[in-house]
Amino acid sequence: MSTAEDLTSAVDDLFTIATRELRTVVRTPAVVALAVVFALTVVGVAAAGSGARGGYVPLVLDLLPFVEALVPLLGFALCYRTVLADRRSGELDVLRTFGVERAAYIGGVFLGRSLALVAVVFGSLFVAAATVPVLSPPDPTFLALNAAADSPVAFVRFAVLTVVFALTTAAVALAVSAAARTARQAIALAVGLLVAFVVGVDAATVAGLAAGRFGIDAVPYLLAASPNGAFRSLVFGVAVETGQATTPLVALVGLGGWLAGALFVAVVTAWKPVE
Repeated sequence: MSTAEDLTSAVDDLFTIATRELRTVVRTPAVVALAVVFALTVVGVAAAGSGARGGYVPLVLDLLPFVEALVPLLGFALCYRTVLADRRSGELDVLRTFGVERAAYIGGVFLGRSLALVAVVFGSLFVAAATVPVLSPPDPTFLALNAAADSPVAFVRFAVLTVVFALTTAAVALAVSAAARTARQAIALAVGLLVAFVVGVDAATVAGLAAGRFGIDAVPYLLAASPNGAFRSLVFGVAVETGQATTPLVALVGLGGWLAGALFVAVVTAWKPVE
């Protein structure tokens, strides 16, 4: 078989698996319920908080802590058992028998799950943004910003960064699913990483600063060590534009490294035998 035929076959396999994964997500009541809870939380915070009444940037600041905590939960819930379940059911053996490459398999799983994840995240943020023109007064009341700084563009940047953050957490969860040998191990890894992402790196950074182990200049690099910290730095540096010149690049490298590294781990460990 020629290289072109091999590539065509791999792409066909990828989209076939992606379609299967998307159908699985839609047909799983627990995942659908979690997606609804996420959407209601984001829209509820936007409608009930004071951010939407001040403009798009205040809304970003209102939503940031909730998004930072809930997006990893949603991403992990969608992906942390996907590969493991296929391995334990014998599905992976069947796919290998038909000559499906592990890169095509992981790519298809990631694409299918990511489509559902992005639809929920972006859709929720879109509805949240719609509350600003409805709830905000005619004259801006957010004193720290002028009318030029507070625009829908800032929220669009936030939404795009949130989608990238969601894809990164999904990739990490997929790597956990591929690397774990048992369901218990997958849960332990998922919970451990979630705790580390949400509070672990921040707590370690604060403790290091308090103990004098490093200076304030090292904080952007330490925050970039976790997807959550990198995402937060990007929001402040790109969406809110606080003027931190070096942080966005460092944070972007950190977030991109997690995304690429996690997918690499998932591909390498995809055909791992079950115990």
